[in-house]
Amino acid sequence: MAAADLSQIVKAYDVRGVVPDQWDESLAELFGAAFVELTGADAIVVGHDMRPSSPGLSGAFARGATARGADVTEIGLCSTDQLYYASGALDLPGAMFTASHNPAQYNGIKLCRAGAAPVGQDTGLAEIRECVERWSASGPPQPSSRPGRATRRDTLADYAAHLRSLVDLTAIRPLKVVVDAGNGMGGHTVPSVFAGLPLDLVPMYFELDGTFPNHEANPLDPANLVDLQKRVREESADLGVAFDGDADRCFVVDQNGDPVSPSAVTALVAARELARNGGKGTVIHNLITSWSVPEVVRENGGTPERTRVGHSFIKAEMARSGAIFGGEHSAHYYFRDFWNADTGMLAALHVLAALGGQEGPLSSLVAQYDRYAGSGEINSTVADQAARLAAIRAAYEGRDDVTLDDMDGLTVTAADWWFNVRPSNTEPLLRLNAEARDEATMTKVRDEALAIIRA
Repeated sequence: MAAADLSQIVKAYDVRGVVPDQWDESLAELFGAAFVELTGADAIVVGHDMRPSSPGLSGAFARGATARGADVTEIGLCSTDQLYYASGALDLPGAMFTASHNPAQYNGIKLCRAGAAPVGQDTGLAEIRECVERWSASGPPQPSSRPGRATRRDTLADYAAHLRSLVDLTAIRPLKVVVDAGNGMGGHTVPSVFAGLPLDLVPMYFELDGTFPNHEANPLDPANLVDLQKRVREESADLGVAFDGDADRCFVVDQNGDPVSPSAVTALVAARELARNGGKGTVIHNLITSWSVPEVVRENGGTPERTRVGHSFIKAEMARSGAIFGGEHSAHYYFRDFWNADTGMLAALHVLAALGGQEGPLSSLVAQYDRYAGSGEINSTVADQAARLAAIRAAYEGRDDVTLDDMDGLTVTAADWWFNVRPSNTEPLLRLNAEARDEATMTKVRDEALAIIRA
């Protein structure tokens, strides 16, 4: 047998590829065995999303793990943050079968050690890949003389109760909220998490369907928010919330249907988490969140800390610094009291509590956290990423009105504006984010940078 080539499916943070073209249940079984080999665990927890291939792949993974002697707790249908809850509460390594917001033919695995500590390329994923490639060529490893057992466990109610215990929801006034689950796992978790709150819930696309018949479950793409925005206006709702396929990311629109920037949500939640911790604590933000985030953190007594983009960097820095909260422009929100893992559902509860705890509309509430004009992320296909980055550096280096730094790509900062350009790890793209004190300046800075990138 030729060894399986996993170079296309083992990514920086997870496993992801087309089923069955790039991987299938036989490989999933080897991944299960390799995961037990890496962690040395005698018990693990496994969950999956609503994709048609998910039950078969997660079952095969469990077989591989039990063959290596590990007991497997199967929690079945769940969101990614529900799997992190199980990993944290049960103190077990975990595997979540999902391809998040990718189209229906994809599937993948997000892996974590006990306590929801991430497994990425530098923290075990490379070793797992090497094991699976070796075994796919030479045959699976010898089964354990004492195989493990698989048992079922429902964690949804406990997960919902834990999230509600982390936010003071007692002062919420009645709110009308439209939720677009995108036929993803939000349709499974939202009814339990929101149960008992004074909410008039208007559900959209709550039917679990991994073929995504209504729109892609990727709210980062504005096209996938259109249905939610329209429904919020039709219903005269107080706000709208959208989740991605595995429901670990949360996007918010206000009462007018206008998107609330994830930076504004980060700042709002940071202020609330600092208040919950006596006005003290470190808050992590990646380098392309708005200037408003570190400003709000300082105003509320906290210490902002800037990191690279990407959940493995944020989670590592959360653990190292003991940070109470972290947020990213991509609507991933990380909480110390949720094992440093990301949970969009907990961020959504904070938004509901903040809005419901005062009388004004969401647009007025978030205005204090949304202080600058931002470009959003703009992708450009380039033939040579390094050459275009060098061209940008050459254009700005030597100017005494700007500073340059290389934490993640290249960031150019002036008194009234900044922009960051960073290469994609997986595609021939450069990603630009720009921000300024006013719209005209942002447009000028953005267009100057794009002209160099696309020259």
